[in-house]
Amino acid sequence: MAEPDTSSPKSTSASSSTENFRNLPIMSLRSKIVEKIMENRVTLIVGETGCEEIKVNGLDDGLIFKNINFAISTRKHICHLSISFDWKSSQVPQFLLEENIEPILCTQPRRFAVVAVAKMVAKARNCIAGGEVGYHIGHSRVMSASSKIIFKTAGVLLEEIREKGMNALRYKVIILDEVHERSVESDLVLNLLRYFPMSGLFLTAYSVALTAFDRVVLMSATADITRYKEYFADLGRGERVEVLGIPSSSQHTLYQRRVSYLEQAVELLEMSSENLSTKYCYGPSPGSSEAVMNEEVHKLIHNLVLHIHKNEPDMEKSILIFLPTYHALEQQWLALRRFSSAFKIHILHSSIDTEQALNAMTISQTHRKVILATNIAESSVTIPKVAYVIDSCRSLQVYWDANRKNESSEIVWVSESQAEQRRGRTGRTCDGEVYRLVTESFFGQLEKYETPAILKLSLRQQVLLTTCAESRAINDPKVLLQKVMDPPRPEVVDDALELLVHIKALERTSPRGRYEPTFYGRLLSSFSLSFDASMLILKFGEAGMLREGIIIGILMDTQPLPIIRPFGQEALFSKFTDDYYNQEGKITGLMGRKEVTYMANLCAFQFWQRTFQDNVRLGRLKRLLKFNENSDTQTLSLKIEEEWCLFHNLLQSALQHIANIYESVLNSVHRYRPSFLATSDGLPAYYEPYEFQHTCLLTIEHNEDSDPLATDDDPSNPINATKKCIALPFVDANGFNKNEVAFRLANAIKEIRISYLENVPGNQLISQPNNGLEASICRFFASGTCNKGSECLYSHSLEARRPACKFFISLQGCRNGSSCFFSHSSDQVSLPNNGQALCVAEDLAPEAPHLLRLFPSPYDGCILIFDDFDMQFSANFAQFYQPSAIVLTTSAVKYTIEPSLQDLRIIWGLSHPHGTIISKAANNSIPWNKIKCAIWIPKFSNDIENWEEQKGLLKTFFEYLAVRILGDSLYEVQVILVMNNIRFAQLQVESLARENFFFLRESFAFDEYSFGKLADDVSTKKAMLVSKAIVYAFELHPPTDIQFGDYTSVLHKQLYSVV
Repeated sequence: MAEPDTSSPKSTSASSSTENFRNLPIMSLRSKIVEKIMENRVTLIVGETGCEEIKVNGLDDGLIFKNINFAISTRKHICHLSISFDWKSSQVPQFLLEENIEPILCTQPRRFAVVAVAKMVAKARNCIAGGEVGYHIGHSRVMSASSKIIFKTAGVLLEEIREKGMNALRYKVIILDEVHERSVESDLVLNLLRYFPMSGLFLTAYSVALTAFDRVVLMSATADITRYKEYFADLGRGERVEVLGIPSSSQHTLYQRRVSYLEQAVELLEMSSENLSTKYCYGPSPGSSEAVMNEEVHKLIHNLVLHIHKNEPDMEKSILIFLPTYHALEQQWLALRRFSSAFKIHILHSSIDTEQALNAMTISQTHRKVILATNIAESSVTIPKVAYVIDSCRSLQVYWDANRKNESSEIVWVSESQAEQRRGRTGRTCDGEVYRLVTESFFGQLEKYETPAILKLSLRQQVLLTTCAESRAINDPKVLLQKVMDPPRPEVVDDALELLVHIKALERTSPRGRYEPTFYGRLLSSFSLSFDASMLILKFGEAGMLREGIIIGILMDTQPLPIIRPFGQEALFSKFTDDYYNQEGKITGLMGRKEVTYMANLCAFQFWQRTFQDNVRLGRLKRLLKFNENSDTQTLSLKIEEEWCLFHNLLQSALQHIANIYESVLNSVHRYRPSFLATSDGLPAYYEPYEFQHTCLLTIEHNEDSDPLATDDDPSNPINATKKCIALPFVDANGFNKNEVAFRLANAIKEIRISYLENVPGNQLISQPNNGLEASICRFFASGTCNKGSECLYSHSLEARRPACKFFISLQGCRNGSSCFFSHSSDQVSLPNNGQALCVAEDLAPEAPHLLRLFPSPYDGCILIFDDFDMQFSANFAQFYQPSAIVLTTSAVKYTIEPSLQDLRIIWGLSHPHGTIISKAANNSIPWNKIKCAIWIPKFSNDIENWEEQKGLLKTFFEYLAVRILGDSLYEVQVILVMNNIRFAQLQVESLARENFFFLRESFAFDEYSFGKLADDVSTKKAMLVSKAIVYAFELHPPTDIQFGDYTSVLHKQLYSVV
C-alpha cells in the first residue's frame, strides 16, 4: 500500500472546498443533496451533460455541473443513485464528508478517471492523494487507514466483494459514477448492492456487517432512469427510490452547444448534398449500413478541421475528433501533420499513456490543439477549451467471436447515449459546436443505449471468479447472472461452465449439484488478469519458466506496452521492436504479430532489469554502509531513469507498472503453492549470458515529425532533437535465452487454443484423415484454378490431408471458423507433450533429507544459523548434522547450556542482522571463509501492524548479506530462509531478495516434526489456500563486472570500515 506523505498539509475542514464553490448553482443544493441521500437508501441525481469552469486552488480542474433541465421525484429506497458528471464526481463526496458522513467509496469505470478525480478532490481539500482522499486501481493502492473518501474501479470493488463478502462494503455511502458505461463489472456490482440487503440468507450470515452498508449513490449523465427505478423497485420495506434532478442555471455564464448533422456540415463546406447517407453512411439507416470509415468520411473530417481553423479567430479553442480505431486516428494524424505550423495534434488511445497525453494538453496560443480520440474521451475526461467536437458516430465494439473462440472487435454505430456523452465534451469551458457525421434522420434511428458488455462477451472469466467467491450467497453464477439488469442468455453461461469443466478449472460433484472450483481454477482466478493470460502463466510454470510466463501474461493485459510506439510510424515501431527481438518464426514457431510484440517487450523489460535496475541495486549497496551520507536520491534517480528509458525507446511508467503487477501475481503462486513451484528456478533468463554487456552510445537524432505527447515548451520535443542510444541491438540473437522462451510461448498458445475447442460439445474440430505420407490438398485445385494437372506436387483429392491453419493456433485465432480451407485439427499441431497437464497442489511430504541435502559436507564447510535465541532449531539440526560444523548466533547473554549443545560454536550477544552480518564483531567472530550455508528462521508475530517492521527487517537482512557475500567473494554460500508461505507472500520476500541479487532456486515443505515447530503460524480460511512452513533456498547471482566494473573491492573496503 502506498502511504501518503505525512509532511503534506492536512484537509482544512468543510470551508476549504466550499469557499471556491459557494457561488455556483450546485452549492445552493448542497443541503438538499445530503438530505435526500441520508433520507433514502436509494437516490438518483439526474441531469444533462454540461459544466462550467471554476478555480480550485488556482487549478483549472474544478468543474461544476450546469444546464440540468429537469427534476424527477419518485419512490424512495435502498440504494443511492446519483447520475454525475465532473461536479458530481468531485463535489457530492465532499458534501457528505463535510457533514461527517464517512467513509465514502466512489467507483469510476476507467482507471484514469479514478486517479484524475481522486487527485482533483485531494487538491480541492488541500491534501495529497493517499491521505484523506485515496484511490485503488488494479494492483496500485494509494490510500491509508485515515482515508475518508476512496475512489476505486468497479472491477476492484467486485474483486473485494468476492474475497470479503459484505466486509468489502463497510462504507456509509457507496457512489457508483458513470453507470451508463455498462461494463460487466459495473453491472455485477450494481446487482450485488441490490441483492445483499434483500437476501434473508445474507442477513442471517452478515447481520452485524449490515449496519456499515447504509447508502448507495449511482451517477451518470445519460443512463436510462426508468430502468434503474424499475431495477430497484422490489426492494421492499415500503421504501422508494428518490430521484433528484438538478435545475439548469439561471446565470448568463452558461455555455451554449449547437449540434449540426451531415446536412449542415456539407453545406458549410459547400460540398454536394446528394446521397449523403449512401456516400458517408453506406445506407439510409444504422440497421442496413456498415459503420466503416471510408475515404470520404476521412476527407470530410479533414476539411471540417481546416474550415474551423480558418474561420475561428480564437487560437485557444480546440477541436476534439472522435474516431473508432487506432488506424483511423493514424489516418487523420497523417493528413494533418502536413499542417504542423498550424496545429498541435494530441492522441487519446489506450495504447498511449493517457496521463502523459493529458498533461501535454496545455492551452496553446500559437497552435490550435486538435485531439484525436477514441471513446476513452467520452466521459470522465475534461479537456480545457474544447470548442468543437467532430463525432464520426462510430465506435469499436469488443465481442465474443464464436468462430475464432476469441474476443474480437468490429466498428459499430454509437448509441444516442454515447453521442450525448461526446456532445458533453464541449460547452464546458466555452461555447461549443458539435458536428455529427450522419444525417439527422439516420441519427434518429440509432439505438438509445449501448448494448451492455455482459450481453456481448464470453463470460468464462466472470463465471470462474463467481464460483470462487467466498460467500456461498453469491458464488452460483447461474443464479447471480440472471439477476443483473440485462441477464445473458442461459446458453452463454452454460457454454462458459462447460469450457471451464473441460479445462478442469471447475468440477461438478453431481449431475444436479453446484459447480465447484478445482485447485487449478482457484489459482487461475487469483491472478487478477485475463483468462488467457492466467492460463499462459501456468503453462509456463509447468515448463519451468514461471517468471518469464508472468511477465508475458501481464504484457497481454497491459496498455501501453514498454516499447514506445511512435504514433503513425509503424516502420519505426517495427525497428524499435527489432532492436530487442528479431527472430524468425520458423525457428521458434512464433508466427503471430502479437506474439512477436510480446516477446520484444519481454526482452525490453529484461534489458531494463539487467542494464539499468541492476546498476541501481548495486549503487544502493555501495551507499548502504555510508551511514552519514544523505541517501535521498529518489527524485534524481527517477529523472535519470526516465531519460535512460527514452534513450532506449522505452516507457518508464509501463515498465514500473509491469513490475508492480509481477509481484502480486508471483505472491499468489506462493500462497497456493502448485506442484511445479518446488523446483521453479527464480534465476531470470536475462542473466544468460553472464558476459552480457551494454554501454550506451548516444547520438542526437533530428525529427521533423510532431510528437503527439510532447508539450510545446518541452526542450526534449522531437521536433527539435532527441538523444538516442545507437549501441544496437540492445539484446542480441542469443541473449536472454530468448529462443527457448519464444518456443515455449508458441507451444503454450497452441495448447490453450486447442483446449478451448477440442472435446467441447458444439465445438468439434475440422479434421481430415492423415494417410501416412500422402500429399496435402492443392489449394488451387480446391478453388478450381490449378493448371498443372497430373504434374502438380499436391493432391487433387478432396479427401486429402489439409495443411494446418497457422491462424487457428495464434492469439488472434482464425476468423473463418468451420469455413476455413485449412485444417483446424489438433492432430496436425506439433506439441512437445500429449494432452493437457493438470496444475495440482503441492503434495510432497516434509522430510528431513530434503533440507539436509543442501548442507555442505562437514569436511567442506560449516552452516551458520542466524539469531536462534533459544537454540531450539540448532539443537535439532545437531541431531542430523555434525555439531562441530554448526555455527549459531544469538542475541542472548551467555548462559550455561545443555551438554548436547557444547560441540556447537555459539556466538553470543549479537543483534540481528546488523550485529551478525556487518559489525566488527561479525568480522572477527564468524568464520565467513568456512560458511557454505546460512540459515535464518525468523520468529514473527501475527500482528498485522508489524508487517512493515517485519518487511524492513527482511530487507535489511538481504542487503547486509549481499554486501557480506559480494565484499568477501563468498559466492558458494547458499542462503536458506524458513518461514510460513502466506507470510512469505505478504511480505514480498522474493522481491526483497531479488533487489539484492538473491534468487530463489527451490522451495519445499519444512519438516517441523524433525527440526521443531515454527512460531510463525498464519491461519487462512480460504479454500485450497495452503499455510505451512516452507524452506526457501536462495543463491546470490553476482552482477557482471564486465558491465559494472570492480564493485567488489568497494564493498570489501566499506565492509571492513564498519565500527
